[in-house]
Amino acid sequence: MFEGSFVAIVTPFKNSKVDAKALKELIEFHIEYGTNGIVPCGTTGESATLSHHEHEEVIRIAVETCKGRVPVLAGTGSNATHEAIELTLSAQKLGADGALLITPYYNKPTQEGLYQHFAAVEKETKLPIILYNVPSRTSINMLPETVARLSKIKNIVGIKEASGNLVQVSEIIQSCGTDFEVISGEDALTWPIIALGGKGVISVTANLVPEKFSKLCKAALEEDMVTARSLHYELLKLNDVMFIETNPIPVKAALAIMGRIDNEFRAPLCPPSNHNLATLKSILQEYALV
Repeated sequence: MFEGSFVAIVTPFKNSKVDAKALKELIEFHIEYGTNGIVPCGTTGESATLSHHEHEEVIRIAVETCKGRVPVLAGTGSNATHEAIELTLSAQKLGADGALLITPYYNKPTQEGLYQHFAAVEKETKLPIILYNVPSRTSINMLPETVARLSKIKNIVGIKEASGNLVQVSEIIQSCGTDFEVISGEDALTWPIIALGGKGVISVTANLVPEKFSKLCKAALEEDMVTARSLHYELLKLNDVMFIETNPIPVKAALAIMGRIDNEFRAPLCPPSNHNLATLKSILQEYALV
């Protein structure tokens, strides 16, 4: 179910509120240009600063707009297990196709604590769960042996792996088997991770170029190395500039320049510096996006 190019979609704001119209238009844009799934309320969707009401609103809009055409993998993670359960049950009620759960951040649980956290959420929901490991954000790395233990639980079906460590990714794929869906959480590692046996990507850059990422994943999954390699290098500079400042600042600024959303962020995030904005505009022009 969770294979190919999934977009970690931004949450557009207008006058400090969720811009439902812009969000619906973005989702239609993605479906038209081949995105295989929508991931609302992730890191790129500024989930950390959404209220519970906004969280539900964004997922509801995604589900209602997609209408079953592509799956909705809703971000429902929290550093509090009870809250992660509440958010996951809410996504289930709203009709999401799966839940993406980040490792608890700030409180730095042990590997056993991570296991118990995800096992507790799985016990309460019928939704397929994709784990999300992003040590640069959470300060905790979920080790391959912990992922292997969790992969044996029925509804834990995969992981978004954003450690940036291809050896770790290889160990997860080797220990969890081919049915467990390992998904790249690093845009620039999409092709290498699929080549190792991964199933796709949850992408930031796909917000701008959905067709390119869809084609990259398709080629990589079909073992068309020539096409996949060409797209990998073609997208390298664009992937890089998406992290010139903290995600999702660059991608939202880029979408604003492209006229798709308002240039609005949820504090404490703020617009990029003038220098970085000039760099971003230059790269967008290079890719003929403006």
